[in-house]
Amino acid sequence: MQPTIPIPQHWAYPRFALEQRTKQGIILGLQYYPNGTELAEQFGGGWRYALMPKKNSDELFHFQESQIKPLSPQELFSEITAEIEFYQQQINILNRQLAAMTGGITNA
Repeated sequence: MQPTIPIPQHWAYPRFALEQRTKQGIILGLQYYPNGTELAEQFGGGWRYALMPKKNSDELFHFQESQIKPLSPQELFSEITAEIEFYQQQINILNRQLAAMTGGITNA
């Protein structure tokens, strides 16, 4: 069973999901500012998202839902493909290091 988070019925449902890739980065968190509260008055009501611009970034930026732009299917495909290729290269490097260390005997 997948973990779920109940959202009150009088709140709008969030448009974006945790770990979703967007033009601004990867979504790491979200908050809801209900209308009529100080936070909503100050920052605008509705969902706000915390995004990390790059995978290894130490920065976190906050955006209102209306400020976030989703990736097109082509952009998402390119981004994921590039990440897969990067990790495949890393695996190849590690396999070569392991082979050098063991004299060419590996279980890979």
